[in-house]
Amino acid sequence: MTKELVIVFVKNIKLGKVKTRLAKTIGNQGAFDVYSELVKVTERATNNIITDKRIYFSEAIEDSLWKNDEKGVQKGTSLGERMKNAFKKGFDDGYNRIVLIGSDLPDISSEQIESGLIALKNDKVVFGPALDGGYYLIGLSEFKPCVFKNKPWSDSLLLEVTLNELRQNDISFSLLDPLNDIDTFEDLLASKFYQSNLKLQQKIKQLND
Repeated sequence: MTKELVIVFVKNIKLGKVKTRLAKTIGNQGAFDVYSELVKVTERATNNIITDKRIYFSEAIEDSLWKNDEKGVQKGTSLGERMKNAFKKGFDDGYNRIVLIGSDLPDISSEQIESGLIALKNDKVVFGPALDGGYYLIGLSEFKPCVFKNKPWSDSLLLEVTLNELRQNDISFSLLDPLNDIDTFEDLLASKFYQSNLKLQQKIKQLND
């Protein structure tokens, strides 16, 4: 067991259940194909990290993904509750620096995740800001349940509200470089992930011709 833990939240890859905003433009199959590729990006990034990992699926464990890592199912009704429960279990099990990421980041890398873990040696909380006003990474060096309570999830003010609360409570935090996730067709077209994936481009084009 290491002192550090990386948690990954993954949606089970089901047709019509992933990237629903994107699906409105490119269809359910297109959104399914995009998310499948994004999960591969996430798995590659985390495979390069030599620390303990826990992969939490939205509905059921998928054995074909992250074959050598511990897996479980997210617990809770809201995103905040699910993240809080995952962090609490990590701290209860003896980890003292924990970061959590999602699985829809085209530009995520092992370096960014490791930077989050390093930041926790000096600060209580670390965030990787997303360009839409949320965050793609959150890390804690001690359990802070307030971070997950009464927050405007899926809102452009999420990070701002959270940081203001940390300042009011004198809880130290740091920020990583911002990244963009893929929620819309415009996000997809603007990403190097898509621009460099000719096979995926062809799939999307065929589906929408």
